[in-house]
Amino acid sequence: MAIQTFTAAQVLTAAQMNALQANDYNQTVSTKTTSYVLVAADKGTRVTMNAAGSTTITVNTSLFAAGDTVWIQNIGAGTCTVTAGTATVTTAGSLALAQWGGGTLYFTSASAAIFFSGGAPTYGVATGGSSSTITVSGQSYTMLTFSSSTNLVVSRSGVFDVLMVGGGGGAGGNGGSGGGSGGGAGGLVTASVYLPAATYSVVIGALSTYNAIASPTTIGSTTIGALVAPVALGGSGYTGGAVSTGPLRNFGIYASDTGPYTTNVPSQTGNPGGGSGTNGAGGGGGAGGNGSNGSGSVGGAGGAGFDASAWRGETAATTRYAAGGGGGATTTGGAGGTGGGGAGASGANAGSAAAISGTSGYGSGGGGGGTSNVAGGGSGTNGIVLVRFKI
Repeated sequence: MAIQTFTAAQVLTAAQMNALQANDYNQTVSTKTTSYVLVAADKGTRVTMNAAGSTTITVNTSLFAAGDTVWIQNIGAGTCTVTAGTATVTTAGSLALAQWGGGTLYFTSASAAIFFSGGAPTYGVATGGSSSTITVSGQSYTMLTFSSSTNLVVSRSGVFDVLMVGGGGGAGGNGGSGGGSGGGAGGLVTASVYLPAATYSVVIGALSTYNAIASPTTIGSTTIGALVAPVALGGSGYTGGAVSTGPLRNFGIYASDTGPYTTNVPSQTGNPGGGSGTNGAGGGGGAGGNGSNGSGSVGGAGGAGFDASAWRGETAATTRYAAGGGGGATTTGGAGGTGGGGAGASGANAGSAAAISGTSGYGSGGGGGGTSNVAGGGSGTNGIVLVRFKI
Protein backbone atom coordinates (compact mmCIF):
# COMPACT_ATOMS: atom_id res chain seq x y z
CA MET A 1 0.00 0.00 0.00
CA ALA A 2 1.08 3.59 -0.49
CA ILE A 3 2.22 5.52 2.57
CA GLN A 4 -0.74 6.86 4.55
CA THR A 5 -1.16 9.70 7.04
CA PHE A 6 -2.57 8.92 10.49
CA THR A 7 -3.75 11.36 13.18
CA ALA A 8 -2.98 11.40 16.92
CA ALA A 9 -4.97 8.90 18.99
CA GLN A 10 -6.41 7.29 15.88
CA VAL A 11 -7.35 3.64 16.36
CA LEU A 12 -6.09 1.47 13.51
CA THR A 13 -8.23 -1.36 12.21
CA ALA A 14 -6.94 -4.89 11.79
CA ALA A 15 -7.09 -4.44 8.01
CA GLN A 16 -4.92 -1.33 8.18
CA MET A 17 -2.36 -3.06 10.40
CA ASN A 18 -2.24 -6.09 8.11
CA ALA A 19 -1.79 -3.85 5.08
CA LEU A 20 1.04 -1.93 6.77
CA GLN A 21 2.77 -5.15 7.75
CA ALA A 22 2.39 -6.57 4.24
CA ASN A 23 3.88 -3.41 2.76
CA ASP A 24 6.95 -3.74 5.01
CA TYR A 25 7.71 -7.15 3.54
CA ASN A 26 6.19 -6.90 0.07
CA GLN A 27 5.71 -3.42 -1.35
CA THR A 28 2.50 -2.62 -3.17
CA VAL A 29 3.07 -3.25 -6.89
CA SER A 30 1.52 -1.35 -9.80
CA THR A 31 2.21 -2.82 -13.25
CA LYS A 32 2.45 -0.55 -16.30
CA THR A 33 2.37 -1.61 -19.94
CA THR A 34 2.96 1.81 -21.54
CA SER A 35 5.16 4.79 -20.71
CA TYR A 36 4.25 6.23 -17.32
CA VAL A 37 4.66 9.47 -15.35
CA LEU A 38 5.17 8.98 -11.61
CA VAL A 39 2.51 10.41 -9.27
CA ALA A 40 2.65 11.22 -5.54
CA ALA A 41 0.80 8.00 -4.68
CA ASP A 42 3.78 5.97 -6.00
CA LYS A 43 5.83 6.92 -2.92
CA GLY A 44 6.99 3.83 -1.09
CA THR A 45 5.66 1.44 -3.75
CA ARG A 46 7.07 -0.73 -6.53
CA VAL A 47 6.39 0.35 -10.13
CA THR A 48 6.80 -2.54 -12.56
CA MET A 49 7.07 -2.01 -16.32
CA ASN A 50 5.99 -4.89 -18.55
CA ALA A 51 6.07 -3.92 -22.23
CA ALA A 52 7.47 -5.49 -25.39
CA GLY A 53 8.63 -2.16 -26.81
CA SER A 54 10.66 0.76 -25.45
CA THR A 55 9.02 2.78 -22.64
CA THR A 56 9.85 5.55 -20.19
CA ILE A 57 9.08 6.32 -16.55
CA THR A 58 9.16 10.10 -16.12
CA VAL A 59 10.10 11.88 -12.88
CA ASN A 60 8.71 15.37 -12.18
CA THR A 61 9.16 17.88 -9.36
CA SER A 62 6.97 18.68 -6.33
CA LEU A 63 5.56 15.15 -5.99
CA PHE A 64 8.02 13.69 -3.50
CA ALA A 65 10.02 14.98 -0.54
CA ALA A 66 13.59 14.36 0.61
CA GLY A 67 13.92 10.78 1.83
CA ASP A 68 11.06 9.37 -0.26
CA THR A 69 11.76 6.29 -2.38
CA VAL A 70 10.16 4.50 -5.33
CA TRP A 71 11.32 1.05 -6.46
CA ILE A 72 11.32 0.69 -10.27
CA GLN A 73 11.74 -2.60 -12.10
CA ASN A 74 11.40 -3.80 -15.69
CA ILE A 75 10.15 -7.30 -16.46
CA GLY A 76 9.23 -6.66 -20.12
CA ALA A 77 11.37 -7.33 -23.20
CA GLY A 78 11.50 -3.64 -24.13
CA THR A 79 13.98 -1.25 -22.53
CA CYS A 80 12.45 1.05 -19.87
CA THR A 81 14.32 4.33 -19.39
CA VAL A 82 13.99 6.37 -16.20
CA THR A 83 13.59 9.88 -17.60
CA ALA A 84 14.04 13.25 -15.93
CA GLY A 85 10.94 15.31 -16.66
CA THR A 86 11.02 18.52 -14.62
CA ALA A 87 13.07 16.84 -11.88
CA THR A 88 16.79 16.02 -11.94
CA VAL A 89 17.76 12.34 -11.92
CA THR A 90 21.39 11.26 -11.47
CA THR A 91 22.98 7.83 -11.31
CA ALA A 92 26.37 6.13 -11.26
CA GLY A 93 25.02 3.45 -13.59
CA SER A 94 22.48 3.54 -16.41
CA LEU A 95 18.93 4.89 -16.46
CA ALA A 96 18.09 2.49 -19.30
CA LEU A 97 16.70 -0.66 -17.69
CA ALA A 98 16.82 -3.76 -19.84
CA GLN A 99 14.63 -6.74 -19.02
CA TRP A 100 15.07 -7.86 -15.37
CA GLY A 101 16.72 -4.55 -14.48
CA GLY A 102 15.61 -2.32 -11.63
CA GLY A 103 16.61 -0.13 -8.72
CA THR A 104 15.60 2.44 -6.12
CA LEU A 105 14.76 6.05 -6.95
CA TYR A 106 15.79 8.01 -3.83
CA PHE A 107 14.77 11.68 -3.55
CA THR A 108 17.20 14.14 -2.01
CA SER A 109 14.71 16.99 -2.45
CA ALA A 110 11.39 17.68 -4.12
CA SER A 111 13.20 18.31 -7.40
CA ALA A 112 16.17 15.92 -7.37
CA ALA A 113 16.59 12.17 -7.15
CA ILE A 114 19.34 9.56 -7.35
CA PHE A 115 18.75 6.21 -9.03
CA PHE A 116 20.55 3.33 -7.31
CA SER A 117 20.76 0.33 -9.59
CA GLY A 118 19.53 -2.90 -8.05
CA GLY A 119 21.51 -5.25 -10.25
CA ALA A 120 20.46 -4.44 -13.79
CA PRO A 121 21.95 -6.67 -16.48
CA THR A 122 25.49 -5.82 -17.56
CA TYR A 123 26.56 -5.04 -21.10
CA GLY A 124 26.73 -7.98 -23.47
CA VAL A 125 29.36 -9.02 -26.01
CA ALA A 126 28.92 -9.24 -29.77
CA THR A 127 30.78 -9.39 -33.08
CA GLY A 128 29.99 -8.23 -36.60
CA GLY A 129 30.73 -5.37 -38.96
CA SER A 130 33.91 -3.39 -38.40
CA SER A 131 35.18 -3.35 -34.81
CA SER A 132 36.96 -0.47 -33.04
CA THR A 133 37.60 0.70 -29.47
CA ILE A 134 36.21 4.06 -28.32
CA THR A 135 36.19 5.93 -25.00
CA VAL A 136 33.05 7.70 -23.78
CA SER A 137 33.24 9.69 -20.53
CA GLY A 138 36.25 7.68 -19.44
CA GLN A 139 34.59 4.31 -20.17
CA SER A 140 36.00 2.02 -22.87
CA TYR A 141 33.57 0.51 -25.38
CA THR A 142 33.80 -1.79 -28.35
CA MET A 143 31.95 -0.19 -31.28
CA LEU A 144 30.72 -2.30 -34.19
CA THR A 145 30.06 -0.38 -37.41
CA PHE A 146 27.73 -1.86 -40.03
CA SER A 147 27.86 -0.09 -43.39
CA SER A 148 26.58 -3.10 -45.33
CA SER A 149 24.04 -5.79 -44.55
CA THR A 150 25.40 -8.69 -42.49
CA ASN A 151 24.86 -10.36 -39.09
CA LEU A 152 25.23 -9.13 -35.51
CA VAL A 153 26.27 -12.15 -33.43
CA VAL A 154 25.57 -11.73 -29.70
CA SER A 155 27.73 -14.23 -27.81
CA ARG A 156 26.82 -12.96 -24.33
CA SER A 157 23.38 -11.52 -23.66
CA GLY A 158 23.15 -8.07 -22.11
CA VAL A 159 22.70 -4.37 -22.80
CA PHE A 160 23.80 -2.79 -26.09
CA ASP A 161 23.67 0.86 -27.20
CA VAL A 162 22.45 1.19 -30.79
CA LEU A 163 22.41 4.01 -33.35
CA MET A 164 20.49 3.28 -36.57
CA VAL A 165 20.04 5.43 -39.70
CA GLY A 166 17.86 4.60 -42.70
CA GLY A 167 18.70 5.26 -46.33
CA GLY A 168 18.75 8.91 -47.39
CA GLY A 169 16.11 10.27 -49.73
CA GLY A 170 16.65 11.17 -53.38
CA ALA A 171 15.89 14.74 -54.40
CA GLY A 172 13.39 16.20 -56.85
CA GLY A 173 14.49 16.94 -60.40
CA ASN A 174 13.12 18.83 -63.41
CA GLY A 175 11.52 21.86 -61.83
CA GLY A 176 10.27 23.76 -64.86
CA SER A 177 10.11 27.24 -63.33
CA GLY A 178 11.86 26.14 -60.14
CA GLY A 179 14.30 23.54 -58.87
CA GLY A 180 13.56 20.22 -57.24
CA SER A 181 13.32 19.97 -53.46
CA GLY A 182 16.19 18.44 -51.51
CA GLY A 183 15.93 14.85 -50.35
CA GLY A 184 15.13 14.17 -46.73
CA ALA A 185 17.57 12.30 -44.52
CA GLY A 186 16.95 8.76 -43.38
CA GLY A 187 15.20 8.36 -40.04
CA LEU A 188 17.55 8.10 -37.06
CA VAL A 189 17.06 6.05 -33.89
CA THR A 190 19.22 5.75 -30.75
CA ALA A 191 18.39 3.25 -28.02
CA SER A 192 19.84 1.09 -25.24
CA VAL A 193 18.42 -2.42 -25.47
CA TYR A 194 18.76 -5.87 -23.98
CA LEU A 195 19.62 -8.60 -26.51
CA PRO A 196 19.64 -12.32 -25.70
CA ALA A 197 22.52 -14.36 -27.14
CA ALA A 198 21.56 -15.03 -30.78
CA THR A 199 22.37 -14.06 -34.36
CA TYR A 200 20.52 -10.99 -35.66
CA SER A 201 20.22 -9.96 -39.28
CA VAL A 202 21.32 -6.35 -39.85
CA VAL A 203 19.81 -4.83 -42.99
CA ILE A 204 21.27 -1.48 -44.06
CA GLY A 205 18.75 0.78 -45.77
CA ALA A 206 19.60 1.49 -49.40
CA LEU A 207 19.73 5.05 -50.70
CA SER A 208 16.92 6.56 -52.71
CA THR A 209 17.30 7.93 -56.22
CA TYR A 210 15.09 10.45 -58.01
CA ASN A 211 11.38 9.64 -57.65
CA ALA A 212 12.04 6.69 -55.35
CA ILE A 213 11.75 5.97 -51.63
CA ALA A 214 14.75 4.93 -49.57
CA SER A 215 14.87 1.61 -47.73
CA PRO A 216 14.58 1.04 -43.97
CA THR A 217 17.41 -0.06 -41.72
CA THR A 218 16.49 -2.95 -39.43
CA ILE A 219 17.97 -5.31 -36.86
CA GLY A 220 16.23 -8.64 -36.46
CA SER A 221 13.27 -10.03 -38.37
CA THR A 222 10.72 -7.34 -37.50
CA THR A 223 10.43 -3.72 -38.56
CA ILE A 224 7.95 -1.38 -36.83
CA GLY A 225 8.31 -1.97 -33.10
CA ALA A 226 11.40 -4.14 -33.59
CA LEU A 227 13.38 -5.44 -30.65
CA VAL A 228 16.13 -2.87 -31.11
CA ALA A 229 14.35 0.13 -32.61
CA PRO A 230 11.68 1.12 -35.13
CA VAL A 231 12.81 1.18 -38.74
CA ALA A 232 14.41 4.28 -40.15
CA LEU A 233 13.21 5.55 -43.51
CA GLY A 234 14.11 8.30 -45.98
CA GLY A 235 11.94 10.03 -48.57
CA SER A 236 12.44 11.64 -51.98
CA GLY A 237 11.98 15.26 -53.05
CA TYR A 238 9.23 17.12 -54.85
CA THR A 239 9.48 17.65 -58.56
CA GLY A 240 8.84 21.24 -59.38
CA GLY A 241 8.55 24.38 -57.34
CA ALA A 242 5.29 23.45 -55.65
CA VAL A 243 4.90 24.89 -52.17
CA SER A 244 5.05 22.43 -49.31
CA THR A 245 5.53 22.51 -45.55
CA GLY A 246 7.34 19.20 -45.46
CA PRO A 247 6.59 16.10 -43.40
CA LEU A 248 6.42 15.70 -39.64
CA ARG A 249 9.73 13.86 -39.62
CA ASN A 250 12.86 13.87 -41.71
CA PHE A 251 11.51 11.80 -44.58
CA GLY A 252 12.03 14.57 -47.09
CA ILE A 253 9.15 15.29 -49.43
CA TYR A 254 7.47 12.65 -51.56
CA ALA A 255 7.97 12.81 -55.33
CA SER A 256 4.49 14.14 -56.01
CA ASP A 257 2.61 17.38 -55.55
CA THR A 258 -0.07 15.52 -53.59
CA GLY A 259 1.68 15.84 -50.23
CA PRO A 260 4.57 14.69 -48.07
CA TYR A 261 5.50 11.14 -47.26
CA THR A 262 4.16 10.55 -43.75
CA THR A 263 4.42 6.83 -43.02
CA ASN A 264 4.04 6.41 -39.27
CA VAL A 265 7.42 5.34 -37.93
CA PRO A 266 7.52 6.32 -34.22
CA SER A 267 10.37 7.26 -31.92
CA GLN A 268 12.72 8.64 -34.52
CA THR A 269 14.73 11.83 -34.56
CA GLY A 270 13.47 13.94 -37.47
CA ASN A 271 12.55 17.39 -38.69
CA PRO A 272 10.40 18.85 -41.50
CA GLY A 273 11.62 19.72 -44.95
CA GLY A 274 11.44 23.33 -46.14
CA GLY A 275 8.76 24.92 -48.32
CA SER A 276 9.45 26.12 -51.82
CA GLY A 277 9.84 29.66 -53.10
CA THR A 278 8.84 30.90 -56.55
CA ASN A 279 11.94 29.51 -58.29
CA GLY A 280 13.82 27.95 -55.40
CA ALA A 281 12.87 24.67 -53.74
CA GLY A 282 13.06 23.83 -50.06
CA GLY A 283 15.79 21.77 -48.44
CA GLY A 284 15.18 18.30 -47.06
CA GLY A 285 14.82 17.78 -43.32
CA GLY A 286 17.75 16.42 -41.33
CA ALA A 287 17.96 14.53 -38.05
CA GLY A 288 19.56 17.59 -36.42
CA GLY A 289 17.45 20.38 -37.89
CA ASN A 290 14.69 21.46 -40.27
CA GLY A 291 15.22 21.98 -43.95
CA SER A 292 15.15 25.68 -44.88
CA ASN A 293 12.56 27.27 -47.15
CA GLY A 294 13.47 28.29 -50.64
CA SER A 295 13.28 32.04 -51.25
CA GLY A 296 12.73 33.60 -54.65
CA SER A 297 15.25 31.96 -56.98
CA VAL A 298 17.47 30.62 -54.16
CA GLY A 299 17.11 27.07 -52.87
CA GLY A 300 16.75 26.29 -49.17
CA ALA A 301 19.57 24.60 -47.26
CA GLY A 302 19.21 21.03 -46.06
CA GLY A 303 18.68 20.36 -42.37
CA ALA A 304 21.78 19.53 -40.33
CA GLY A 305 22.62 15.97 -39.48
CA PHE A 306 22.58 14.45 -35.99
CA ASP A 307 25.80 15.16 -34.08
CA ALA A 308 26.93 11.70 -32.96
CA SER A 309 30.30 12.85 -31.62
CA ALA A 310 29.41 12.38 -27.95
CA TRP A 311 27.91 8.95 -28.68
CA ARG A 312 31.14 7.97 -30.45
CA GLY A 313 33.38 9.47 -27.77
CA GLU A 314 34.86 12.17 -30.02
CA THR A 315 36.13 15.37 -28.41
CA ALA A 316 34.86 17.67 -31.16
CA ALA A 317 31.72 17.88 -33.30
CA THR A 318 33.24 15.57 -35.88
CA THR A 319 30.66 13.04 -37.02
CA ARG A 320 27.10 13.71 -38.14
CA TYR A 321 24.51 11.39 -39.63
CA ALA A 322 21.28 11.95 -41.56
CA ALA A 323 21.61 15.45 -43.06
CA GLY A 324 19.09 16.87 -45.53
CA GLY A 325 19.81 17.77 -49.15
CA GLY A 326 19.73 21.35 -50.44
CA GLY A 327 16.96 22.55 -52.74
CA GLY A 328 17.56 23.26 -56.42
CA ALA A 329 16.87 26.68 -57.91
CA THR A 330 17.11 28.88 -61.00
CA THR A 331 19.90 31.05 -59.54
CA THR A 332 21.53 29.52 -56.44
CA GLY A 333 21.07 25.98 -55.19
CA GLY A 334 20.75 25.43 -51.45
CA ALA A 335 23.67 24.09 -49.43
CA GLY A 336 23.61 20.53 -48.22
CA GLY A 337 22.91 20.06 -44.53
CA THR A 338 25.91 19.95 -42.18
CA GLY A 339 27.15 16.39 -42.06
CA GLY A 340 26.78 15.32 -45.66
CA GLY A 341 23.56 16.46 -47.34
CA GLY A 342 23.89 16.88 -51.11
CA ALA A 343 23.97 20.46 -52.42
CA GLY A 344 21.15 21.73 -54.62
CA ALA A 345 21.82 22.57 -58.26
CA SER A 346 21.32 25.86 -60.13
CA GLY A 347 19.75 26.42 -63.53
CA ALA A 348 20.25 23.50 -65.90
CA ASN A 349 22.88 21.81 -63.73
CA ALA A 350 22.34 18.28 -62.46
CA GLY A 351 21.75 17.71 -58.78
CA SER A 352 24.54 16.50 -56.54
CA ALA A 353 24.73 12.72 -56.88
CA ALA A 354 25.92 12.02 -53.35
CA ALA A 355 26.55 13.52 -49.94
CA ILE A 356 29.50 15.87 -49.72
CA SER A 357 31.46 14.71 -46.69
CA GLY A 358 32.16 11.03 -47.01
CA THR A 359 31.62 8.74 -44.06
CA SER A 360 29.78 11.38 -41.98
CA GLY A 361 27.10 11.56 -44.68
CA TYR A 362 25.45 8.18 -44.06
CA GLY A 363 21.70 8.38 -44.44
CA SER A 364 21.79 11.88 -45.94
CA GLY A 365 19.50 13.31 -48.62
CA GLY A 366 20.50 14.22 -52.15
CA GLY A 367 20.58 17.72 -53.60
CA GLY A 368 17.68 19.05 -55.67
CA GLY A 369 17.96 19.35 -59.45
CA GLY A 370 18.12 22.66 -61.27
CA THR A 371 15.46 24.32 -63.41
CA SER A 372 15.98 22.24 -66.56
CA ASN A 373 17.41 19.11 -64.98
CA VAL A 374 15.55 16.36 -66.81
CA ALA A 375 17.80 13.67 -65.29
CA GLY A 376 16.36 14.11 -61.82
CA GLY A 377 17.82 15.22 -58.53
CA GLY A 378 20.70 13.76 -56.59
CA SER A 379 20.65 10.44 -54.79
CA GLY A 380 20.85 10.05 -51.04
CA THR A 381 23.34 7.84 -49.23
CA ASN A 382 23.01 4.43 -47.62
CA GLY A 383 22.11 4.01 -43.97
CA ILE A 384 24.34 2.78 -41.17
CA VAL A 385 24.16 0.89 -37.86
CA LEU A 386 26.47 1.40 -34.88
CA VAL A 387 26.41 -0.97 -31.89
CA ARG A 388 28.54 -0.37 -28.80
CA PHE A 389 29.06 -2.25 -25.51
CA LYS A 390 31.27 -1.65 -22.49
CA ILE A 391 34.57 -3.46 -22.23
